[in-house]
Amino acid sequence: MSGFPDNPGVIFGAEKGEYQGFVRWDFTVDGRDCILIEPRSPTEGFRWIWKAEFFQAFPKFDLAMLERGWWLAFMNVGNTFGCPDAMDHFDAFYSEMVSKGGFSSLPVLEGLSRGGLYIYNWAIRDPSRVGMLYADNPVCDFKSWPGGRGVGPGSAVDWEKLLKDYHFTDTKDALDWEGNPIDHLPELLRSGVPIVHVYGDADEIVPWEENTGIMIQISERMGNPIHAIRKPGARHHPHGPEDTVAFSALIVEHCRNK
Repeated sequence: MSGFPDNPGVIFGAEKGEYQGFVRWDFTVDGRDCILIEPRSPTEGFRWIWKAEFFQAFPKFDLAMLERGWWLAFMNVGNTFGCPDAMDHFDAFYSEMVSKGGFSSLPVLEGLSRGGLYIYNWAIRDPSRVGMLYADNPVCDFKSWPGGRGVGPGSAVDWEKLLKDYHFTDTKDALDWEGNPIDHLPELLRSGVPIVHVYGDADEIVPWEENTGIMIQISERMGNPIHAIRKPGARHHPHGPEDTVAFSALIVEHCRNK
């Protein structure tokens, strides 16, 4: 496999470790801790899954993709709700992975829960850098969570932190903001980015009606419905598709590739 050094330790200055039976590499980019998990039999083109939050949580899908030969990557930007400063770090990480590491320029972005804010907010910066979006019980409007302005409980602590991370002057400033995933979905759909959502219709933390449900409505009105997989009776946890094998095959089939 040309275009890549003998191991990521050479090019990223990474330290070697272990994760779920796979080789793990730890390094820093733009002052942030990063993780790269190496598949045992890498597929051609250095395809990769970029998990935006909760790296070790609900790993069945990640492990399935590793078995398919895809790399798994993560950059720790903290609990920052996909704010612009975090997205600047993501820009640096993408550049390092693609320009320096030789990885595919079209990763699959995986966003669990609040990770939905990260993957959508980064994708809208330049959709041409995205192979596919996989959002799982995702936050698509921070007014819903952590804002709690709908039927869900929200999180007062996280809301206060979000105001600071986004540099909003006050709550009104945040509520007036038009930069949530629900605001940017039309542009992403027009760009051709494949989008799949997995959601529980009994989600008690991130109400699907205020998040994935709105995304479904918007996409259907545009005549370009997102691929939405409903889990009847499922709550916010556990994340992940019910049939991991079939779902990982769907990702491989529909992800864009140059």
